[in-house]
Amino acid sequence: MTIRELEPDEVERVGAVLGLARLHSDNGVYLVAWDGDEPLGHARLAFKDPPELQDVEVRAEHRRRGVGSTLTRAAEDEARRRGHERLRLTVSDANDAAQALYRRLGYVDSDIPPKHVRGTVQIRTGPLEVDDTLLTWEKPL
Repeated sequence: MTIRELEPDEVERVGAVLGLARLHSDNGVYLVAWDGDEPLGHARLAFKDPPELQDVEVRAEHRRRGVGSTLTRAAEDEARRRGHERLRLTVSDANDAAQALYRRLGYVDSDIPPKHVRGTVQIRTGPLEVDDTLLTWEKPL
């Protein structure tokens, strides 16, 4: 498995099997996990203060094989390379699998109160109805 930044000529191939929900958002990059020419998953690193890990997605047939962990570590490495000392993320309070992954990788509650999100969110593939509570976690790099 290799991880590299999404290139413009790869968008169609990756977008056919993964969401790329924030493709047109400014100030960030998608990191894509590849097995040869096959995209396995992606994560977006948003260059905020502190930077944020967003949109971690692994294709169902490749889950539980270390792809999410590898993508998260790659985002941490990139944030560290850019001079940041911590990385932040939000995770659904109902997503036990993602919470377990992030705990294993050293993420902890940031003391930011949970945020309830409800309504229609416009993403690259169209409108998405959301009703979720998001927890904010972070990790020192």
